[in-house]
Amino acid sequence: MIVHLLRFGFRAETTEEQKAEVLAAMRRTASVESVSFSTVGQNLGDADEGFTHAYCVAIEDLDALERYMHDPVHLAGDPRIIPHFAKIAIGPDVSDQPDPRLREKIMALHEAKLARYPEWATLMDTIPEVRIF
Repeated sequence: MIVHLLRFGFRAETTEEQKAEVLAAMRRTASVESVSFSTVGQNLGDADEGFTHAYCVAIEDLDALERYMHDPVHLAGDPRIIPHFAKIAIGPDVSDQPDPRLREKIMALHEAKLARYPEWATLMDTIPEVRIF
C-alpha cells in the first residue's frame, strides 16, 4: 500500500463556496477506482503552519498509482483545485512495501506525468509555496 498525503492552505481570495467546490472535487478524485481508501478534510497539525486542510489517499501498488495519476477524474479536477492553493506540502508518503527503490519508481511516474501533461507542471508552478517531503 502507498499512502499519499497532501496538506494545503487556501488563497486569501478563495471564498467559502469555492473552498467547498475544491474539497468536493478532491473527494471525487479520492474516490476513483484505483484508490483503496481516502480522507479529505481539516488538517489537525499546527495551525500556525498555514495548512488548514489535508488530502490522503491509499493506493495498492505502482500500477494502481499510475492509473490514479492519469485517471480522467483526477486530470479534470486539478485545474479546478490547484489555482486555489496558497501553499501545499506534498508528503511524506508512506508505504508497507519493502522495495528500497519505491521512492525512485514513484518519482519516475511523477516525471512521466509532467512530460505527458506539461500544462499540469505549469499549473503547479502557480502555487506560491510548495514543500515536498
